[in-house]
Amino acid sequence: MSTRTGGGCVPDIEQIPLGRSPIAPAPPVTVWYGWEVSGRQASGALTLTDCAPLAKVQAKAPAGGRVAAELGIRFGRSARNDEGVLVVGSGPGEWLLIGPAGEGAAIAALLEGNAAASSDELMTVVDITHGRALMRLHGSCGAAVLAQLCAIDFADDITPDGAGLRSSVAAVATDIIRDDQDGVRSYLLHCERSSGQYLFDTVLESGATFGIEIAGFIPPGI
Repeated sequence: MSTRTGGGCVPDIEQIPLGRSPIAPAPPVTVWYGWEVSGRQASGALTLTDCAPLAKVQAKAPAGGRVAAELGIRFGRSARNDEGVLVVGSGPGEWLLIGPAGEGAAIAALLEGNAAASSDELMTVVDITHGRALMRLHGSCGAAVLAQLCAIDFADDITPDGAGLRSSVAAVATDIIRDDQDGVRSYLLHCERSSGQYLFDTVLESGATFGIEIAGFIPPGI
């Protein structure tokens, strides 16, 4: 897609691939908000989606401080804030914020503004969007798939909707966030970029007996 002006042709920025996931997109490949993503449609009950375009911001601050109180999410839990950003208590005094594509800088700026208002607190904010891999495992059999790769108990009373934890999944250090959608069990898996393709492929292999399918990224995706 392009826009013609005068004697030249100016490309539509939405169609220019500015970011590439560590996970190779399954065909057909499309470009959304500067990211190459899979446009594949899935019809099965269990799907795996590469969510690389989503903004990912890491924040660290005193666990009992003012910024922590404003974020309002304790270690091991997750919830969406008023702006629809998913805030995950990924460690003591550490949070992962996941938002719509292209919003990383805005999320970081808001956090830094909150830190500035708390002059007595030290806070570190890093936009890690391009440095991490993120995928969504969606479907009622998702817990059974993860149970083959991880020692965590995924029963509802142990890891309910809104749980956020860090564990080893297929020997990869991974943030596991249960984020059910429309009442259907769903997990976000977040890891280092270098491990993204391996983890994606391993989850696909583990889910093969459950009929897992690759689903394309559909915005806003969070």
